[in-house]
Amino acid sequence: MGLLSIEHSKLIYVGDLVAYAIGVSLMSAWMAFEAPASRQLALWLTMLLGLLAWSPVEYIVHRFVLHGLEPFRSWHAVHHQRPGALVGAPTLLTLPAFFALVFAPLWWLADAWLACAFTAGLISGYLVYALVHHGAHHGRPTLPGLKQRQRMHALHHSDQAGRGRYGVTSDWWDWLCRT
Repeated sequence: MGLLSIEHSKLIYVGDLVAYAIGVSLMSAWMAFEAPASRQLALWLTMLLGLLAWSPVEYIVHRFVLHGLEPFRSWHAVHHQRPGALVGAPTLLTLPAFFALVFAPLWWLADAWLACAFTAGLISGYLVYALVHHGAHHGRPTLPGLKQRQRMHALHHSDQAGRGRYGVTSDWWDWLCRT
């Protein structure tokens, strides 16, 4: 299990979540303490927009990339074959992807403040997804909403369900796309 492996040790698995949580905290602190007062409201609303944007990103990536495109499809198949394993995209791949596909283009199109705000929101959504997904595989949820997420994700992994149920944190896109 190396740094670019999709199966992780407990340290690397938890380290991924901690690294992103620290990153979001640092970006949020930078915005709170350094951004001009006149831009604060817009930046926090942009961060909220980034958080909300995670939902369709989660669905699109899970359905069309992880279940459609090689080599991601083969890598994701390992997760379906061994749902209890600590499997996930390595931080050394996801972090540059967030930078290249989200932060850098927004910085180029707008500015560093908006890029930071939106990216922090999107990564916050990723963290929620990662925690819900971990709970679906390894947890014993007591909250009804989390029990429902666990049940729906188990159906996604079951042979009887066929294709569908790509949403981990929400059923909204599965309902809308009839999957």
